[in-house]
Amino acid sequence: MGQYIERIGDAELAERLSAAGAVLIEGPRACGKTETARRMAASTVLLDVDENARSAMSLDPSLVLNGETPRLIDEWQVEPRIWNHVRRTVDLRQSSGQFILTGSAAPADDITRHTGAGRISRMRLRTLSLLEMGISNGKVSLGGLLQGDFAGCAPVNLTAGDVTEIICRGGWPGDLNRSLKACQTARADYLDEIRRADISRLDGVSRDPENVGKVLRSLARNTATTVSARTLAADVGEEGQPLNDGTVREYLTALGRLMVAEEQPAWSPNLRSKAVLRKSPKRHFVDPSLAAAAIGFTPDRLLKDLKYLGFLFESMVFRDLSVYARGCDARVFHYLDNTLEVDAVVQNRAGNWCALEVKLGTGQLDAAAKTLLRFRDRLDPKRNEIPGMLGVITSSGYAYRRPDGVLVIPVGALGP
Repeated sequence: MGQYIERIGDAELAERLSAAGAVLIEGPRACGKTETARRMAASTVLLDVDENARSAMSLDPSLVLNGETPRLIDEWQVEPRIWNHVRRTVDLRQSSGQFILTGSAAPADDITRHTGAGRISRMRLRTLSLLEMGISNGKVSLGGLLQGDFAGCAPVNLTAGDVTEIICRGGWPGDLNRSLKACQTARADYLDEIRRADISRLDGVSRDPENVGKVLRSLARNTATTVSARTLAADVGEEGQPLNDGTVREYLTALGRLMVAEEQPAWSPNLRSKAVLRKSPKRHFVDPSLAAAAIGFTPDRLLKDLKYLGFLFESMVFRDLSVYARGCDARVFHYLDNTLEVDAVVQNRAGNWCALEVKLGTGQLDAAAKTLLRFRDRLDPKRNEIPGMLGVITSSGYAYRRPDGVLVIPVGALGP
């Protein structure tokens, strides 16, 4: 076993354990949930590989729950009945930090709806951000931006070639010391297992692996866009015979429950203009390496398609912003109206927010800044807090403030 990689989520897990009887860590398979949980667990049961533990569930669930606390119950969704037993045990013990549950698939809502409220705290663990991988220096704090604080820093130089390799490798902890080819093979195998087995094993519903593969590839072609299920259905269907919209929506729901795909919700501020807000979410893979693998893109191929590379870069930035946002109690949205789009709006629970455009090349800075300033002018100042910052996230260069007030932030300087 390699050396543990410090995670931004470590502090969140410790905080949640001190406040709740149990903590559920959710995230895609192979993102590091088990190792993160083991760092704080005093005892462990691995439900996905321990047949004796699964047998004990049928006889006496308390046998699985008994152990030093916090007790890690890994891949709890393999035996979803354990959810209510954890809840009841937390009620009986009346003490925080009793259990850590991990899961790489979300069971149907009726298993966990309401019953865990006030007892089981949820946290999301993603693949590694650039900071956790040691690529970003973290000099520009997202939490600081939300508070209106910014300090420039020396240049961070990630070439287009660096970005393509980072994207194709992905942020998977187990891949950090592997060759690029091995990483790409692992991601292709990951998706193959999703379409052949995982998506049907999720709820026992048989799904056509070929159609699932087509949806994965179409979703990859449309990553970081607001593509609709209807458009995806038309894209993957045979000539004149699109796949049923409902079937595609069902696949997307299942991929979301497997935490392979996710949505970036639209932000709805109060406007003083007559612009018409759109509510469609942007669609992403949980890690951009999955999008590249789904359509067989290597770094060399990405360098020949800079437009698509720009979408994958945006998806990578969304992943990193989502990781950093957890550390400042915030969420990542996007803004879209009938004439204007802003790639990311980060808002914390207190209502502070910042707006960010994502551009791979520095040649797009002026256009991106103009978009952000137009966006600010559309907001109703009487009904919205003025954002702490407007900024453009790019691949390299200095972190600095432009004369128009818009920040330029290299992704390799971004942190929580």
